[in-house]
Amino acid sequence: MNPPTDSARPSADTGDARLRLLRAAIRLFAHQGFAKTSTRELAEAAQVNVAAISYYFGDKAGLYRAAFLEPMDPTEDLARFTDPALPLADALAGFYAGFLEPLRQGDEARLCTKLHLREMLESTGLVDGGLARSIQPLHEALLALLRHHLGLAALDGELQRLALCIEGLGVQLHVGLDINEALAPGVNTEPGAIDRWHDTLVRAALAMVEAEAQRRGRPLARPAERSIA
Repeated sequence: MNPPTDSARPSADTGDARLRLLRAAIRLFAHQGFAKTSTRELAEAAQVNVAAISYYFGDKAGLYRAAFLEPMDPTEDLARFTDPALPLADALAGFYAGFLEPLRQGDEARLCTKLHLREMLESTGLVDGGLARSIQPLHEALLALLRHHLGLAALDGELQRLALCIEGLGVQLHVGLDINEALAPGVNTEPGAIDRWHDTLVRAALAMVEAEAQRRGRPLARPAERSIA
């Protein structure tokens, strides 16, 4: 794309216009979705002229794609739980640590997660493109973890459903964050709330895996090495 003319080019004193646009996009798209967010709103929130969107991102769709994909880096999340030597409870603790990390990091990280979840509910088609980069590797790593601890040679529908249920516990915590607080005031804001959520998620996931192991008549691998009470 050719640079904008002098009248359209973002002014030099606007600072890092691209970064501000990206941050404004994450916030507005997370709260309002793609369709309900205008380019004028995005430009005003970032304190740039509208032409800056096309200059840096091509168009609103390009800005949305950047807001959705650029913050993604599943490498650290995978490293938390994929070591096959980890006891199951420790692996699940690492898995949920990735879900809860945005809640520890503040609004911007939490908004990134909210944007990803909104895209699942109000798809613009980016979920398919983003799946291979973020969601799918986490899902496949969790399946491998469950197969290992259940001693299974192959995947089946029940194992897929188990993995989706375990993932769903973490997703619901973000999707229902405000609803959870309204239903149970203080559940998200009391001292140590995130750590309490973490322990609860791990216990619930362990119970689900144990129930599946019992249903299959297969003892869990290394059951005595659990570190979560």
